[in-house]
Amino acid sequence: MEAQEIIRCRGHPLVLGTHPTTFEVTCEDHLTENGNCIIGIAADKGCAGLSPEFRKALAHDDAILRTRLECGGIVAEITSRGSAQMTLDHPTDMVWRRSTFVCGRTIGILSDSVAGTLPRDLIRNLVLGKEMLVTLAVTCPG
Repeated sequence: MEAQEIIRCRGHPLVLGTHPTTFEVTCEDHLTENGNCIIGIAADKGCAGLSPEFRKALAHDDAILRTRLECGGIVAEITSRGSAQMTLDHPTDMVWRRSTFVCGRTIGILSDSVAGTLPRDLIRNLVLGKEMLVTLAVTCPG
C-alpha cells in the first residue's frame, strides 16, 4: 500500500529550527519564539486534512514515511515510521518525532531528522518567509 500527499506552507522570521526531538508544520499563520520546533506555518492542511488512503497506510507499525522538504532550492529528506496508534486527527498540526510518542498531531515517529538537525540553509530560507513544499510518501507492506 502506497500513498502520497503534498503540503504547501511558508517560513516566518521567528523560525528557529532548534528543537532537539521534533519538527512541526502548522496551519496557524503566526509563530512565537517559543515554537522552536515549528519550521512551517500557514500550511494548506493539518493531519486531519490528509486523505483517507494516506491515513490508512500510515496507521500501521510497519509503515515507512519519507518526507521531502524543499525551500529555496534546498532539500531535506527525512525517514520516519508510522504507527497503528496514530489517529491523525489534529486539524492544524503535523509533528515528526524522534521518539515513539503518538498523539493526534503525530505524523511520524522514530524520525531520522528533527528541527535541530535540518540543513541550516533550509532554516535560513524559512526565516526569510519563503514557501516550502512538503512531499509525504508512505509505503506499507501488504
